[in-house]
Amino acid sequence: MPSPLISVVLPAYDQHTQLAACLDSLLAQSLADIEVIVVADRSPETAGGLADAYAARHPRVSVLHLNAAVGIGTSRNAGAARATGEYLLFLDADHLLPRDALQTLADRLRQTGPVDVLLFGHSRRHQDRDWPGGAEALLAEAGPEPFAPLDRPALFGAPPLIWDRLVRRGHWTELGLAFPPGRYEEVPVAHAALLGARKAAVLARECVQLRRRETVHPASGPGSSVFDLFEQYERSFALLEDQPHLYAVRDALFVRMIRHYLFVFDLAGCVTRAERPQFFHRAAEHHRRFQPPGHRRPGGREGVKFSLLAGGAYPAFEVAKLSHIARSTLTGRK
Repeated sequence: MPSPLISVVLPAYDQHTQLAACLDSLLAQSLADIEVIVVADRSPETAGGLADAYAARHPRVSVLHLNAAVGIGTSRNAGAARATGEYLLFLDADHLLPRDALQTLADRLRQTGPVDVLLFGHSRRHQDRDWPGGAEALLAEAGPEPFAPLDRPALFGAPPLIWDRLVRRGHWTELGLAFPPGRYEEVPVAHAALLGARKAAVLARECVQLRRRETVHPASGPGSSVFDLFEQYERSFALLEDQPHLYAVRDALFVRMIRHYLFVFDLAGCVTRAERPQFFHRAAEHHRRFQPPGHRRPGGREGVKFSLLAGGAYPAFEVAKLSHIARSTLTGRK
């Protein structure tokens, strides 16, 4: 039996009962040349029974049961090891795909020929409103022709997601890629896959919708915390050690890292009030440690945030935030 074009690896973590809709959108795809591997660990939020019911009715769906609560990263690793497709696509239960999404990706691969990574767009849906995914301009600027990722360093400034790209399974195996422990495990994997790619391409179209605006991590395994984010970026920057010629990549990755830290720091439900000073100072230490020589900060209010973080000025940062909220509230009342 020939291998499918795309293996979809889907952890069955289903805190908000969205797995069925995700599976329905996959099974409704106009491209039939796929396999769906649902990985069910022993986490209390895992919908293993639902996954088994789908597998019983649909030959393209199989379920891999794990005997412990291991979290998203280890579940994805197990699914990737079982996959037989030419390309890997990692999804979560809160993702939906337009009916023609995978066919459009297949058509793009026919245009480009084999690539190690194919990046595409995504959107976020929250409270009946759609939000852009954050990489639209970068994808458009990359152009229609395949390229060596090191020739497009700006792409390392895109959000480091694993579910807005196809990764050739042979590339995954050759690099020995695997999700590390902890939250935000996709950060170093997304960077390693792109940095190690000889040939990549983009599809400047939204192919996946995330049904929440937030990026609170879904399920990370025992002992994980929001502070794992720092270790994940340390892994990403370790990929650039002893490679001074990759200055542009380092600069783009640095800006993405700081934006990620500031986003998580401000996102409700991510960093508790008691954790805020420690999180801020960890972020400031990384700003000092990883800032490339000659780096130019962004302009505007974002640049002010970068500057306050660079100086480790936590009280000033909080005061500036409160002042901005107050100004916004007064403006809104006029």
